[in-house]
Order: sequence, then structure tokens, then C-alpha cells
Amino acid sequence: MTFKYALSENESLKDIDLEVEEGEFCLIFGSSGCGKTTLLRHLKRELTPAGDTSGQVLYRGENIKTLPPARSACEIGLVMQNPDSQIVTDVVWHELAFGLENLGMDSGVIRRRVAEMASFFGIGSWFHKKTAELSGGQKQLVNLASVLAMQPRLLLLDEPTSQLDPIAAREFIDMVSRLNRETGITVIMTEHRLEEALPVSSRVVLMEDGRIKYNTAPRSLPTALTSGHDTRYLGSLPAAARIFAQSGVQESNCPLTVREGKDRLSSLLGTKSVQIEKPAAKTINKDKKKQAAVDCREVFFKYDKDTPDVLTGLNLSVNKGEMLCLLGENGSGKSTLLQIIAGVLRPQRGKVLINGRNIRSMSAHELYTGNIGLLPQNPKAIFLHDTLRADLGDGGLQIAETLGIEKLLDRHPYDLSGGEQQKAALARVLLQKPQILLLDEPTKGLDAQAKRELALLLEKLLDDGACIIVSTHDIDFAAEYADRCALLFDGGVASSGSAGASSAKEFFCGNYFYTTAANRIARDFAPGAITCEDVIKLCRE
Repeated sequence: MTFKYALSENESLKDIDLEVEEGEFCLIFGSSGCGKTTLLRHLKRELTPAGDTSGQVLYRGENIKTLPPARSACEIGLVMQNPDSQIVTDVVWHELAFGLENLGMDSGVIRRRVAEMASFFGIGSWFHKKTAELSGGQKQLVNLASVLAMQPRLLLLDEPTSQLDPIAAREFIDMVSRLNRETGITVIMTEHRLEEALPVSSRVVLMEDGRIKYNTAPRSLPTALTSGHDTRYLGSLPAAARIFAQSGVQESNCPLTVREGKDRLSSLLGTKSVQIEKPAAKTINKDKKKQAAVDCREVFFKYDKDTPDVLTGLNLSVNKGEMLCLLGENGSGKSTLLQIIAGVLRPQRGKVLINGRNIRSMSAHELYTGNIGLLPQNPKAIFLHDTLRADLGDGGLQIAETLGIEKLLDRHPYDLSGGEQQKAALARVLLQKPQILLLDEPTKGLDAQAKRELALLLEKLLDDGACIIVSTHDIDFAAEYADRCALLFDGGVASSGSAGASSAKEFFCGNYFYTTAANRIARDFAPGAITCEDVIKLCRE
């Protein structure tokens, strides 16, 4: 199959030949814009993109275009990358029942299936909640439950864990793996975060520039990448595989899980214990370091008078030249806090000070002209025009080149992949030249190489004295690049390291679940090892 979007000069899919057997768990990954989502949408007839297609897609031996509508809707389920694109009703239980009602099922069957899905996914406590009040991760769970209520034979998942916290992401993948094992449902999933997905998949496909580059068994992938010198993709591998693929240790059977990594490291190091050196402190102008760019004091917030508080007496201070990463489970208030700091939401009690001034005394012009920039969780909310070039304006070429999206300037923002939309939205925010940059899940949809490029850009802004606050579920990104991390729980900051270059790593050293896979692998031998680079260096030495 070959496909080219309407009005596009380049082919998005090129000579795709792929067979997925019934009952398989097929994992597809690759860099942002490589064609993963486009391929997935061709497997769901109702969402096939407009354009020029050659070749065909067969479902159980039948051309997908000739499937009866009810069978296509029922047997092939898709969970999209952006949960808001799939929510169609106002209440959670309405959403669970929506597909079944449209199939004309009996009310008793609908109630039974809805109850089963709500129980399986733990939705009971927010069963009657409005969908608009859900976090991104909760919406994704509702979408999956709604699709599974129709009992599909083929489940398509487009980066389903991109908006889930680390614990919820592991539970989500475990649920999908369990469904695959126990019901025989065929799963085809695109994903950037391979830590949990690669070990449970039966096959992995790497796409590059619209083509399939590798189609192999999961344990063969690290060897294929190193022998093929495709090192840019090694950063996407699970920590155990990445460590031993890059450490110089000869491995015929590369480990994929934390347990396998610990066993392999134990056989390599024996009973040795190593102290990892703390990184050198980052140089920050002393005057800037002392100045608090953002200061939240006793902040209380709730969305409705009849709902519980989301934030209860929250206190948080972030300095100029510092990057703080906010961590916490879905619904803990991370996105809410960013919107309060940006002035989008107003707290019921407490103060938010921006460079020492109460945000309530500042006009919109003062707030958003060279002062505060907010990248929302849904990047589509930031686009206003039919092309990215029109959205970025005359001064956008340089920032587009910096983010590697200059070739996308004449594309409609909604036609970009999830990762490309993230970059485009960030470019639009950076055009304001904000001194306080608020990023809500900025690494969502980005491959490992794109994350490194983003980190370099943020480091340049920090060197110029910017204050950056990042809400993220990406533990590895926070561990490697944040100056400080804060864990939100029960409406406040449950844990926050003091300012300093090593405080983010100190934060992760003391955690059991909210820490990196590399730390869980190496903590018995080197408690200070947080990133894969720490453990790789240890193995080489």
C-alpha cells in the first residue's frame, strides 16, 4: 500500500507490506511523522484519510472497504492519540453506552456491558462524572472501555499511554496484554514509550519515512538497531535493552524488563557497590537565581461549588533560570495548576505572584506579551489558521527550523502527526518570547531524538533566565533534564526537592514507583544511578 494526502507532494506511506496474524500483539514505533498514525487510520475504514491510495487492506481476507458498516464499527475498535477527539457525550456512563446504543442493542445487554467495563477499568468512582471534567488520562480510559464494550476482534491503539501517569500507563498496558492473552483479541498499537509495551508484544515494527524498516521479534530489535547503526532509535528502547545494547557488554539475548536487567547486572557486577558522582552544578546568575518568577501561596481551587477541591492550600515557588517538573497521577491537578499560573483559571483562595506581582493586578497584555506562555495539553487548541505558516507568521521560520518543522509550514496543523503538532504548538508559544514557560505534557508524541532536541532548546532558554514549569508523565525526561521535581498529591505538593542541579536525581532516588526503570535496575549496586547513561557508564567501567 502507498498513500499520499490530498494536496501533499510527498507520500506518507510507501510500499507497505504487513501481515498481522489473528491474536498477535503487534507494536509499531518510529520517529514523529513517520506514518504510524496514517497507517493505523487505514485499518479503520471510517477514519481513512483523504488522499491517493494504491494497494489494499484486507481484514480477515475481505477488503476493508466492502465490510458492512455495523461489522466494521463493531469488530474493529480504535483508540485515538488525542482523547478529546473521541469523546462525544457529556457524562461518563453515557459515553460507555453510546456505541452500543447506536448498534441498536437491548437495554439489558447495554447495562451489563457498561457495568462490566466500568468494573474492569475501575471507573465506578467517576461513573456519573461529566466527561469535560476528566483528566486526559481518564478520558483515554473511558475511550478504551467504550470501544471494548462493543467486543471488537481487532483493537487499534494510537499511542494510548501518552497522557497517562507512569503507574496508570503500566496498568493500561497490563490490561491490554491481559485482553490479548485471555480473549485472543488482536492488538496493533503505535507507541513511543516502549518500556512496558515491548516486553508484552509478540512482534515489533519500526517505521521510517513512511516505510517499514524492521519487522522482527522484540528481543531481536536491539541487535538489529546496533548492527544496522540505527542508534537514534536506541533511546526508545526499554531501559534494560538500551543499557546492555550500548554498554559494550556482548549479549545474545537482550533483556527487556527491569527484572531481567537486574539479573543481568547482578551477574556482571556480583556484590560490588558503586557510588555515582553527582553532576556538576549548573551555572546560574546569582541575582536571577534568588528571584522567584512564580510564587503560589495557599492556593485553593475547585471547578464547581459542589465538587471537591482540586488544590488545597498549595504552596510552590519557582526561580528564574530553573526548570521544575510537576509529577503526579492523572487528576492530581497538574494541568489545573499550570492554568492557574497562566491566569486562565482563578483560584477561590490564595495568591499567585508573577515576578513579585499579584496576577490579579495584571492585564492580559502584561501577562501574555513577553511574560507567560502556556502550551496546553491539547495542542490543537492553539492553532487559528489553515496552514502552519499562517499560524507562525513572518517571524516563525527561524523557530520552525530550530524545531525541525520547516518542511511542514504549508500543511494544515490538524493534518500533522501528534508529535509534529506538539512541535508546531511549542513554536507558536515561543514566538511570544515568554520569560515564564508553562508546558503541559510537551514530550507527548515525541520520539527520543525529538525529546533531546527539545531539551537543548529549553536549556538555552534557561541560560537566558527563563523560568520553565513542565507538567509531565515522562519520568526519564524529568530525571535527565529537570533542576527540581515536585509530586502533586491530595491537592498540594507532597514532595519537592530544593533548588540545585542534583535535586531532581535525589528526588527519584528515594522513590519506588515514581522513578526511572534504570534506577530500579541498578539501585542495589549504585543507588545514585538514575538515568540509562549512569548505568551504561557503570557497565563500561
